[in-house]
Parts: sequence; structure tokens; C-alpha cells
Amino acid sequence: MLMKPVPVSALLTALLATVALTGTAHATPTPTPTPKPVGGDLLSSRGLVRPAGIKAPPKSKATSYVIADLETGDVLAAKDPHGHYLPASTLKTLTALTLIPKLDKNLKVKPSRNAVDQEGTAVGLTTKPLYKVDDLFKALLMSSGNDAAMALAETNGSLSKTMRDMNAEAKRLQANDTVAKTPSGLDKPGQSSSAYDLALIARAGLGNPDFRRYISTKVAKFPAPKNYYEISNHNKLLWRYQGMIGVKNGWTSKAQASFVGAATRGGHTIIVTIMRHEGYFWEEVASLLDWGFAARGKVTPVGRLVDPLPVELPAQQASAAPVVTAPPVTAPLLDSAASKQTDTSRTVGSIVIGGGLLFGLTWLGYGIRRRRNSRR
Repeated sequence: MLMKPVPVSALLTALLATVALTGTAHATPTPTPTPKPVGGDLLSSRGLVRPAGIKAPPKSKATSYVIADLETGDVLAAKDPHGHYLPASTLKTLTALTLIPKLDKNLKVKPSRNAVDQEGTAVGLTTKPLYKVDDLFKALLMSSGNDAAMALAETNGSLSKTMRDMNAEAKRLQANDTVAKTPSGLDKPGQSSSAYDLALIARAGLGNPDFRRYISTKVAKFPAPKNYYEISNHNKLLWRYQGMIGVKNGWTSKAQASFVGAATRGGHTIIVTIMRHEGYFWEEVASLLDWGFAARGKVTPVGRLVDPLPVELPAQQASAAPVVTAPPVTAPLLDSAASKQTDTSRTVGSIVIGGGLLFGLTWLGYGIRRRRNSRR
């Protein structure tokens, strides 16, 4: 008994229905989970986050702040810790942390005209080769020299390279709120940081002996064409607050005042960072430090300063790593791989399978028709 050839149009209709059903089963997208804030869930708050069982931290006019224990990384209290704000010259802490390991501190530098002509706070560089890298770091962190920031960035190879290096360092520290656009902290669209990130950067910097030396120096001699002159640290708490180590202050008209400070008492160090303060903040910072010393070790932390990510191996070292042979693929691994397929990959697979089915049915119909004609 001869079978009637199946019309190709009917086969195509059936195939498309099969593919549509296959795709529909996987059409619902998987919801993207909301990323958790770095340092703990409580730090996602835009308001004050404080521990129970102790008096609240002193009031501050700062829009954002963090009080943390350097040794343990415990965040003792915070206000809008991950809020994105302009960092002003506190960003110079990231510039220093990035470049100190890269530049020979005894290297002589001849600043460019571009560096010398930087706007804002300057230490007064000239285009003569008078300065060691060590001098420029003092000017950067003590006198907040924007000219020194640019000279250091150019000494690192170029401004663009330094910005890539600074942003890579921020990512390594997990300072994910930070986007550096300038080495000085001068305002630029897209530039941002947070009180939490500034605390991460300060904590890492305080582990570097040179960084610690620069931020704690009160007065230093600075080279000049005919002799030298003295520069002094802009951090007023170095003269006023017992145990003050230093770090960095900043201000622009858009960013308003920002500050990163650290002090040690009784063998313990407290870090305080503030952002977007509208006025005179030195006494407020001193009060926040006092509160931190009183609270450390006695309260449940509201979060923590996370550790930096592991340093990636250079390409040449990574290529020299031993090669590990992958184990044979077993059924559970295959099941796992199938479970991770995307909707797109399933749809493409369905079309490929359906195409093969269409081809097979078409060829079968063609063969039946030829057989029928030959019998006639």
C-alpha cells in the first residue's frame, strides 16, 4: 500500500509549532538578583546605621560618614556609607596608594608645563628638574598639590595610564563606588567615591610605611630654584588631636568638604571618613573619633571593611603555571551544564533540531513520490 506524500507546507507548519512549543517552555527570564552592598547588608542604608546598647555617635553635618576599626575592619557606625559623592582631594589617597609602589622615590622629575599650570591648590612647582618623587608625594599628601598630582601621574607614563592604574587599584580594594577621572580629585563628570571606599583606601594606605610617613609629617623642606622652602600639612588635627596619624582633607565648591582621618590610642587605630560636609568639620571629626575609641570592642559591628582581592599574576607568570588535565565529563557534570543553558541557546538548539527534522521529512516525502512514479 502506497502512502500519499505529505505536503511540504503541512510539514513546515507542524515543525514551526514544535519549535514554538519548545521555545515557550523556556521563555520566562530568570530574575537578576540584587547585588549585596560591600561590607554587609546594613550598609545599604542611606541613613544612620548604629549599634544597639550604646549612645549614638555625635551629630555631624556631613551627608555621609564611616567610623571603623583599622585592625579588625569592623564598621562601628555609618551614615549613607555607600552614597556616591565627589571626593575632592581625598582622592589623592588613591593616587598615592597606586603610585608609591610603582615609582622610585629617589627618581628626579622635571615637571611638564601642564603639571605646573594645574588649577586649584598647588605647591608651586617649576619646570626645572629639582624634585625627587619623594618630594612630590610630600607635596601631594601634605600640601594637597594638584601640580604634584599631575607630575606624579605623568612620571608613571602618562595621565591615561595612571587613571587606568588608579581605577584598577580601586577595584582590587573592592572600592566599587570609586571612579577616578583625575589624579588630584579636581571635579570632573563621572568621578565619585564613598565614605566606605575612602575608609578602604585609607586602611590599605596605612599599611604602607611610606604612605604613613607622608600623611603624618607636619612640616618638611621643599626644593626651590635657589634654595628650599617649608611646606606644612593641611590636616589641622595633627596638631590638635591626641594620637592623630593623619591622612587627607579635601574641598571643592561642588564636593564641599571631605576628610579621611586616623588616630591611634592604646594600641588601637580608628578611621573616620566624612563626605559632603557644609562647613568647619574638625571638631566634629574629633568627636566621631572619640566615639569610635569608646565603642570599639564593646558593640556589635554594623558592617566590615572588606579585604582586598588577590593580586592577579602577570600574563607571563600565569602562562608558566602548571597545566591541570580536566577530569572526564560525567553525567552529573553534563546535567549541570544543561541546567546552565540560556533561553537563547535552547531556542537555537530547537531550531537546529527542527531544521534537521524538516530536512528528513522532506527527503522522505521526496523518496515516496519517486517510488510511486517509478511503479506507474
